[in-house]
Parts: sequence; C-alpha cells; structure tokens
Amino acid sequence: MKFLCDQMLVRLGRWLRAAGYDTAIIETSISDREVLDIALKEGRYLITRDAHFLGFQEAKDLLIWLEANTVEGCARELSQKISINWTKDPFSRCLLCNEELCEAGREIAEEVPEDVRARCDKYWLCKKCGKVYWLGSHTKRMLTKLKKWQK
Repeated sequence: MKFLCDQMLVRLGRWLRAAGYDTAIIETSISDREVLDIALKEGRYLITRDAHFLGFQEAKDLLIWLEANTVEGCARELSQKISINWTKDPFSRCLLCNEELCEAGREIAEEVPEDVRARCDKYWLCKKCGKVYWLGSHTKRMLTKLKKWQK
C-alpha cells in the first residue's frame, strides 16, 4: 500500500513513513490536477482534507478524504477508513525523503552527536539524502504513539 499526502497532511505523511509505509508528500504548491496525476501515475492512495478532490471522477478508487483537523484525529479517521497497521515496519523509511533506510556501521558514528555515540551502537542511513538515524528517546515516544494508534 502506497500513499500520497497533499500539503494539508504533511505531518500525517511523516507518521505514515514512521510506520513504514511508502508515502510521498506534496510539500510545494501545485494544482489539484497535478496532485491527482501523481497519485494515478505512481499507483498511490491520495490522502487529503481538500474536498475539491471529491469532484474528480477518476479519484474515486484512490481517494481517502479526511475531515479531522489534528494528526491524531486524521490517524484515527484513516484507521477507520482503511486497514492500516501503524506498527507495520517502524522507522524503516527516511522521514525526510521516504527512501528505505539501511543499517550503517560505526563508521557513520562521526556524523552523530557525541552523547549519542556514547549510548548507541546501531545506526541507520538514508542513502538518498544522507540523514542518519538511531534509536533514542524520541523513537520510543514515537513508537508509543504508533502503538496507541494501532489499538
């Protein structure tokens, strides 16, 4: 299952990436037609709060229209509309560019803060954008939220 979140749902899109879903995010201003064309071309479900998409006949089978105003509300509403596993493959994708992460060795440690090197020995790297990830207190908090949404 692949998703496309429009500008209204950037934060939800990042949470979908955190859960392990291939999620493209529209972060620049483009027309609704262009957004829909991307979803169609890439075979993605289009998640939006924009009611204008309801008027596109060709969006019928791929549109997931949400009404909620908060990330938590959108996550809950999305879970009600489709079968989504919020704990599918946590932290396997880059939150910035959506690329799959690969495990990196200690050689990448120079790129992380010294206090992190002292307590972490596993790192993940996005080969596309170069972002380095590690398991820390922030990932524990995020995983707690993903598990809560899964219930």
